Amino acid sequence: MMKNVSVFNVSVPQQVLDDLKNRLNNTRWPGEAEGSGWHFGTSEAYLKELVHYWVTQYDWRKQEAALNKYPQYMANVNGVKIHFQYIKGKGKHSKPLLLTHGWPDSYYRFHKIIPLLTEGDQSFDLIIPSIPGFGFSDKIALPSEAVADLWKVLMTENLRYAKFYAAGGDVGMGITKALASKYPDVVAGVHFTDIGYPMGQEDPNTMTEAEKQFAGFVQQWWYSEGAYAMVHSTKPQSLAYGLNDSPVALTAWILSFINAGAPPEIIEQAFGGKDELLTNIMIYWTTQTIGTSVRMYKADAIAQWGGAQPLKKSSVPAGIAIFPREAQFPREWAERFVNVVSFQKMAEGGHFAALEVPTVFAEALRSFFYSIN
Repeated sequence: MMKNVSVFNVSVPQQVLDDLKNRLNNTRWPGEAEGSGWHFGTSEAYLKELVHYWVTQYDWRKQEAALNKYPQYMANVNGVKIHFQYIKGKGKHSKPLLLTHGWPDSYYRFHKIIPLLTEGDQSFDLIIPSIPGFGFSDKIALPSEAVADLWKVLMTENLRYAKFYAAGGDVGMGITKALASKYPDVVAGVHFTDIGYPMGQEDPNTMTEAEKQFAGFVQQWWYSEGAYAMVHSTKPQSLAYGLNDSPVALTAWILSFINAGAPPEIIEQAFGGKDELLTNIMIYWTTQTIGTSVRMYKADAIAQWGGAQPLKKSSVPAGIAIFPREAQFPREWAERFVNVVSFQKMAEGGHFAALEVPTVFAEALRSFFYSIN
C-alpha cells in the first residue's frame, strides 16, 4: 500500500496546444551566417525543418497517450509534489530500481528501457520520477542533495521499500551519488554513466597522470561547449524569460546541448526521431518548467561554492558504464567518490545511452544489479 500517493495522467488543455501552434507560426527568425551550420549554435536550417514538422505532422495527443501507457502517480514527499512512473516487474523477485534523469531530458529519458527491464526472471520494479522543477513535479528548484533526501523518503516511506537500487546520469548522477553517500543503509547499489568533473578545487599532487589528462580534457570542453552550464549556474532567470516565452528559443537551447561534441545526426538518433525529440521538449513547454530546471544548476552552484561540506565517499557497491560519446574519465577518478566494483567501457552510445542504445544500457543495468546482493 502506497502512502500519500494518487494516480496521475498527462492531460494538456487544448488551448495550450493552440497557443503553441500560434507561437510557432509567428516565430521571428534571426537569420544565420552563410554556411555556419552548427558552429555558431543551433542550425537555423535544421530548426526550421523541425518546426515545420512540429506544426504540420507532430501529433501531441498520440504522444500523450503513449506517455499514459505506463502507470503514473503523484506523491506528496515532505510537502513537495513528485510525479513518477511506477512499473512493477514481472519476475518473482523483482528488484526496486530508481532511475533519475538529467537535463535537458526528462523522465521520458527511460521510456525505451521500461519493457526491457520489467520482463523476465531478472526484472525490476521501476520507479522513474520527475526531478522537482522538471516536468510534472512541483515547480521548485532544489540542489541535488535535497532531491536525494526526497528520493529516500519516496522510496522508503511513500512506496515502503526497505532497500532499493538507484541509477542516474548527468543531473541524475549527482542525485544518485548523494543518495549513496547519505543513505547507505537503504541504498543497496548504484550505477552511473558519468561521475562528475574536476572543477579546479582538486590538489594536483593527489591526482594521477590519467586524472590530470581528464582534467585537461574537461577544461577544454568547458571552454568550447560549457556555455549552457555557465549561464544556468549564474544567470538562470535571465535565460528563463526567453525560453519560457518562445518554443523555438526553448528548442534551440536544448538542441544546442544535445549536439555538443557530437555530429548533427546524433540529435535525432539520440531521441529516436523527431517525434521523440519533440515529445521531450513538449514536456518542458506544456509544464513551463524550463526556468526551474535550469535554476537547479544555480542551486547546486550555491551549495558547492557556499561552504557546504562535500559528500563523503560512498561505501555502496557502484557500477560504471562509460559510453564512447561521454567524457572518458579514469577508474581512479570514480574511486574518489564511490565504491567501484564494476567499471565498463562500452562499445557504442553516448550521453543519452538509455535513448540511443536502450538494449545495451538495459543489459548493463541488469547485469550489474543482479551481480550484487
